[in-house]
This record gives sequence, structure tokens and C-alpha cells, in this order.
Amino acid sequence: MEQYKRTANCGSLRKTDAGKTVILNGWVNRKRDHGGIGFINLRDRYGITQTVVSEDASSELIALASQLHNEYCIAVEGMVRARPDSMINPEMATGEIEVVINNLVILNKCDVLPFQIEDKTNANEDLRLSYRYLDLRSAGMQKRIRLRHEVTFAVREWMNDNGFFEIETPTFIRSTPEGARDYLVPSRLYPGKFYALPQSPQLYKQLLMVSGFDRYFQIARCYRDEDARGDRQPEFTQIDIEMSYVSRDDVLAMTEAFMSYVFKKTLAINLPAQFKRLTFEEAMEKYGTDKPDLRFDIPLLDFSSYALSGDFQAFKDALASGGAVKALVVPSVSFGNNSVYSRKQIDELETHAKIYRAKGLAWMKVTGTESEPVLEGGVSKFFTEHHKAIIAGLNAKPGDLILITADPKKKIANVALGAVRSKLGKDLNLCKQGVFEFVWIVDFPLFEYNEEEQRWEAAHHMFSSPQEQYLETMESDPGPVKGDLYDLVLNGYELASGSIRIHDPELQKRVFSIVGISKEEAETRFGFLTNAFKYGAPPHGGIAPGLDRLVMLMAGETSIKEVIAFPKNSFAVSPMDNCPGEVEQKQMNELHLSIIKP
Repeated sequence: MEQYKRTANCGSLRKTDAGKTVILNGWVNRKRDHGGIGFINLRDRYGITQTVVSEDASSELIALASQLHNEYCIAVEGMVRARPDSMINPEMATGEIEVVINNLVILNKCDVLPFQIEDKTNANEDLRLSYRYLDLRSAGMQKRIRLRHEVTFAVREWMNDNGFFEIETPTFIRSTPEGARDYLVPSRLYPGKFYALPQSPQLYKQLLMVSGFDRYFQIARCYRDEDARGDRQPEFTQIDIEMSYVSRDDVLAMTEAFMSYVFKKTLAINLPAQFKRLTFEEAMEKYGTDKPDLRFDIPLLDFSSYALSGDFQAFKDALASGGAVKALVVPSVSFGNNSVYSRKQIDELETHAKIYRAKGLAWMKVTGTESEPVLEGGVSKFFTEHHKAIIAGLNAKPGDLILITADPKKKIANVALGAVRSKLGKDLNLCKQGVFEFVWIVDFPLFEYNEEEQRWEAAHHMFSSPQEQYLETMESDPGPVKGDLYDLVLNGYELASGSIRIHDPELQKRVFSIVGISKEEAETRFGFLTNAFKYGAPPHGGIAPGLDRLVMLMAGETSIKEVIAFPKNSFAVSPMDNCPGEVEQKQMNELHLSIIKP
């Protein structure tokens, strides 16, 4: 191999290199013959270079080149020459040159490919994951993995320049299940005892604050044993950050600064100095979700006053029960080439709303002229005397579609219509690609009531601090208590979650008590943390952006699998190496374990 080691990569050669003799290594990306001249596009992770077997090449070289197929790994030696102006390929970085081959060596052959290695392949997900090493050769995957590297490097640069220490926390920890199930690792030396893989470094980063490392970060691997749902992965990566002596605004400003640096450094995009802010209640009322996509401006509107004056009893009943009636005006310009939204499409939206427990989805269309607009279809007949008032109040225009949900529970009315809004954003292509709309969601409830178990539980986690004004009434009335919590949302995805933490051991015990954790259980599960708080723990807070999701959004993708080198499939299985798999009985015996067959 030493004789054929590359002297240049397949993306580096330019017109100024003409006349040089070079050696290239890579894969055959494409091969074609043109009247006795053979063209071989050679690819590596840096790019593609066109190489040429000329018509006056030796018979041995021509014969060897004829054996090549896509994805053969080869080495070529040859001279760089400039292409004629008429043959320049502006789509390629190396499009001004080609390499005339003098010598060619097949380093390794390639079997018949299970799918063609292309930027956009038709191969299904499991096939791609079964041959992930081939999938990763595609230009798209190479580009996204490179972006992930650049984002990670930019994070480390900014953190280092701003006084943060990168400190690793343990991968083997004590099991402290909260939310998702822990992945457990049996101990060989201590039969019957287990380590757990961390769902996050939450407790350890708080201990680092007690230890005096007032600015910590980590590119942290996290593990959650969750049922297959959506685009989750059993192992994922977050940018874990914690700081001492800070308020909520300090953490938000820090996050805005480092996000701005990362986007500028990797995508050359300037973000606003400050991101928009919405309270949790504002987000739910205006968008029906605490993860609103602000790339399109279609808010939820209050329809209560019109519902009371109209004759549609279902709306009145919802309001009489303390619920809500909410409306959504879909502008006609959103429909693109279609002048109206069809009844079939409206029925599909209603089906979608019912997934979120809505009893139905009422609708009306605005017709007529600008000067004389009227409502038609759906529930419009119940508001005959109020057409003008509704149209004016909702600022609707001819051609617009009005969608309405009502429910005795305000949350259901908001969430269901918010889900319809999100679906419309995707269906009508309202979410502009390459646009990044950040928004902070603040003032979350600290507790939420679990109807099934008839108890209060932490809305985020048990270590978030309540806002000061609720300290006196926290036990007597947990529902209204707001936490010093904040989420960063980007384009409809929760990108990061954080809070100002509890640093007072007595306050931490109060929170444990409210969520039903006894003193004994708290000591067993979290004693090492609460004991540390007794030794001068400083006020502290932090945040943890998801690295996988951040890179996914920056890359314009909708699945985190597209930015992870070796992800699991939707069932937490790796088709490539059949993980998880069985182990030998000898290993089970060493761990003092036996399997109970289902």
C-alpha cells in the first residue's frame, strides 16, 4: 500500500495543480466509456475527481479499468490536466481538472450492492441501517456527519473561550429512575446489584457546582429505556451545561450567545441577539403547544364571544362547563394553486384533531367580496346574524378557511387545534426551509396532577426550583406553582430544557414530599445529593440542548437518525449487528443471572 498511498484527496485538486503527478485513493463513484476513452469518477469524503483512461493507454491498463464496477476501492496514479473550457463542470469543486491515469491498482473489490449509494436513496430504513457502512458513504450522510462534527467543535470552542470546563461524569451510576426506565448493568463482583446508565448527568452536574466548578459543560451520552415511539433513540447526546450564581436570564443569554456562535461558525447564519419569549400559558393559548413552530404566523384565536351569541349549542355547552372555543383562520394564500380547502381535506383535519381528544372540528369558509364577505358551509348557519362581526373580529378575508374546536376542558380545545395548526404547516408547506425561528417558553408549571395515580408529580424533574412567590403556598396548592423552568424551541421542536435548580436541602425535601417521595426513599435514592447541599451549595442552574436534534434541524432533516452514524431503528434494534442479542450462558453465570422466558 505504501507505494500507492494518496498524495492528494479527491476534493483538493484545482487548475493550479495542472502538470502535477498525483496518487488518489477512493471508491469508483461512476464509470463510463466514450469512444475508447474511459472516465472514472473517483470519490472519497472530500469530494469527487474525474480520472481518465486515455485511448492511447496500455492494453493492460485498459483491461484492468474494464474490470471496475461502482464502489471498487482503487488507487490511481496520474497527471493533472486542465479541462477545455467547454468541458468544465461547474457543479464539481474539481470540475476544472481531470487526472490522466498512468497506473491503476484495485485495492478491494465490491460485491453486488444492496442499494445504490446515492444522496437520496429509495432503500427503506432497515435496509439502510443493515448496511449503514454503505449508507454512510453517500454524499448526504457524509455532509450531515461533517456538520455534526463542526457543530460539536464549535460548541467546544465557545465553551472554552467563555470559561467552561469540560468534565466527564460517570457512565455507571446508581439507579434513580424518574420518567423513563433506566438501562441496567449487572455487577459481576456484587451479585444482585446493578449499575444504571445515566438518563442525564443531572445529579452529577449539580454536585460539580457544589464542588466549585462554576462553569461546566459536557457532550454527554444519555440512555433511556423507552417504548418505541416517534423518533426517539435509546442512546442520544446532549450538550450539558451548568453554572453557579446565575439567574434564569443569565442562562438564557448564555444559550443565545453560544447558539449564535454555532450557527455563524457552521452555517454562516446570523441569529438575533435575543430570542422571542412566551410564557407557557401564552404558548398554549396562542399555539396550542409548548413547542410552537413560528415559521408561519397562524395563531389560535378566542371564539368565545361569538359562540355565546350564536346558536350552536355544543359551543355554548363547552363554555358553560368552564371550557373554551378556539378558532384558526387559514389564509387562502396558504392553499397555493388550490383556491379552496376541500371537504375531504377538512375531514382529514377533523380526524387528526380527534387524535388529541377533540370531539370534532367545526368549520366555515369566507366567501363573497372584500366589501361584502359572508360565511358559508359548516356551522355558518348557526351564526347568520353575526357573519360580519366574526369576519371582522377574526380579521378573515374571502377565500379563508375558519376552523373551530370546543371542549369543556380548555387544554383539549387548545391542544387539538394546535395539532391541526401544526399539520397545516406541513401540509401547506408553510414551514420555510432554511429559516430558524427560536423561541423561549418560560414559566412552566412545576407540578402536574397524575389523574390515574391520583397524585402530584414533577412536570419536568424534581430538582427544579419553584419561583419565589409560591414558596409559602406550595404544599397547600401545588397546581398554580410555577417553576424557574425554561425550554428553547426551534421550528416546532423542543431543542433544550433547563431550570434554576434547588440548592437548599430543606426546599428539596419539600418538593420530594409533594410528589410523594418519603424521607426514607429520598435518602435512599438521592441522599448523596441532598447531603452535599448541606455543605455550602451555591445557587445554580443550567440547560441541556439536544445535539442530535440541533444538528437535525440545522441539516433540514426530520429524523435524528439522519445525523447519527449508527442509530437504532424505531424498535431500538440495530439491524446491522443484530443488537440487542443473546449472550453465552457462561456470561450469565458469571453475572449470577437467569432468564425468565415470556
